[in-house]
Amino acid sequence: MSLVTVKEILEDAKSRGYAVGAFNTNNMEIVQAIVESAEEERAPVILQASQGALKYAGIHYIVGMINAAVKTTTIPIALHLDHGTDFEQIMMCIRNGFTSVMIDGSKHPLEENIKITKKVVEIAHAVGVSVEAELGRIGGTEDDVSVSEREAFMTVPEEAKRFVEETGVDSLAVAIGTAHGHYKGEPELDFNRLERINNLVDIPLVLHGASGVPDESIKKAVERGICKINIDTDIRQAFTRGVHEVVKESPEEYDPRKILGPAKEEMKKIIKEKIRLFGCAGKA
Repeated sequence: MSLVTVKEILEDAKSRGYAVGAFNTNNMEIVQAIVESAEEERAPVILQASQGALKYAGIHYIVGMINAAVKTTTIPIALHLDHGTDFEQIMMCIRNGFTSVMIDGSKHPLEENIKITKKVVEIAHAVGVSVEAELGRIGGTEDDVSVSEREAFMTVPEEAKRFVEETGVDSLAVAIGTAHGHYKGEPELDFNRLERINNLVDIPLVLHGASGVPDESIKKAVERGICKINIDTDIRQAFTRGVHEVVKESPEEYDPRKILGPAKEEMKKIIKEKIRLFGCAGKA
C-alpha cells in the first residue's frame, strides 16, 4: 500500500469520532515498532519526523525506512513533518515524499503566522500534500509557568476561526494546556476552550505534548474534536527502559540485535496502549 495524506486519515477520524496516533520516529526500531503495532491493531497511523530527527538520521534514511515499512502492510500510513519552522526544509520534505507537513509559525504574531502558513498551504496543496499548522504555543518542559503566562500560550478560539478560514490549512494544533517533554505534575487541560474552538472550525484538531496526559483527559479531548494525538516522549522512555533492562541483566552483551530487540517490544506495548486509548484500533 502506498502512503496516504494525514488529511485522508483525519477526515475519517473526525467523521467517526476517534483520534489517530502520530508517533515520532528516529531510527529503524522505532519505525518497526510503530508499523507493527498499528498493523496488529488494524489501525491507521501517522509516522512523523521532527527537524531533529531529520538532522540525526537524514531525510533519505527516514523516507527509505518508512517506504520499506509501507510495503509490508495494508493499513493507511502517512509520513508527516512535525514542527517544521524552516521553509526550505518543508519544501525538501515535500520533494522527498512526505505526504503531510506541519508549518509551525506559532512564535510569530497572528498576521505573520497566517501569511507564512498560507504560503505553505498553497504550495503543498498544489502537489497533493496536506498541511498542519499551530495557533497558540505549546509549552516546553518547564513546570514553573504562572497563570497569566500560561493563559498567554493558549489558543484563542476566535483567532482559530479566522486562521483556518484565511489559510485553508487541513488540521490545526491547539494549545490547551499540554506541554512537550516529561510532565512533573498532572497537566490541566482547558476543555471549555477546546470545545469552543471545535465549534468554530470545521477541520480536525491536533493535540501535541500528549505523552503523560491522563487517559481520561485524552478521552475528553477526543470527544471535543481532537483527531490527531502526538506521542514522542512515551516512546523514548519505553525504548530507553528496554535497553536499560538488557544492559542491567546482561552487562557483557554486545549484540545490538539483542539490545534493541527488547527495546522495540517495550515500545510496541506503549504504542498499542495508545492506539486503543485513542479509539483507532480496528479502524484501518
